[in-house]
Amino acid sequence: MRVVLAEDLFLLRDGLVRLLQAHDFEIAAAVETGPELAAALAELDPDVAVVDVRLPPTHTDEGLQCALDARRKRPGLPVLVLSQHVEQLYARELLADGSGGVGYLLKDRVFDAEQFADAVRRVAAGGTAMDPQVIQQLLARRSGDDRPLARLTPREREVLELMAQGRSNAAIAGKLVVTERAIAKHTANIFAKLGLEVSDDDNRRVLAVLAYLDHGR
Repeated sequence: MRVVLAEDLFLLRDGLVRLLQAHDFEIAAAVETGPELAAALAELDPDVAVVDVRLPPTHTDEGLQCALDARRKRPGLPVLVLSQHVEQLYARELLADGSGGVGYLLKDRVFDAEQFADAVRRVAAGGTAMDPQVIQQLLARRSGDDRPLARLTPREREVLELMAQGRSNAAIAGKLVVTERAIAKHTANIFAKLGLEVSDDDNRRVLAVLAYLDHGR
């Protein structure tokens, strides 16, 4: 699996290269600036891009904009962005085109090597890997007087949060130590209460949930 990595801090970039190589990823390129990232994505056709949101020369959202531009040129290009802080605007931009293979993680997550490698694989396979803190903020934003969310039971909200992170029913069942059948029932209830179409496609259902959570009042 070929990865283009963009991170301007040398020590972190070197650490990510070593981590990914240890988990059998091939590093097609490891770059530190926006222009280098744009060139690498255009020329190397990677299986997945792992991109720091803020890159030189602007140090604003250079990395994200390069990734979004590459996705416009190659629809569905899997992109996992890394950020120091939760920025809901970045998450919205990444999810705006509705195609799969997207992820948004805080940089703290890279210190859990297995979790990070799993997130890269999931995104490369067309799945979704959203940071739990992003999901919590979106849930908090839609709570309060939002009646559909208010109708969810505490267990359904727990399942919703894990679902929105990109976890399958089997993974959620393992996390909550219940049967997969029980999770399927909870999932069906959640979709019904939120007025969303039921889907067996893990990524499509995640994108539907995220679209609902991120829809402003």
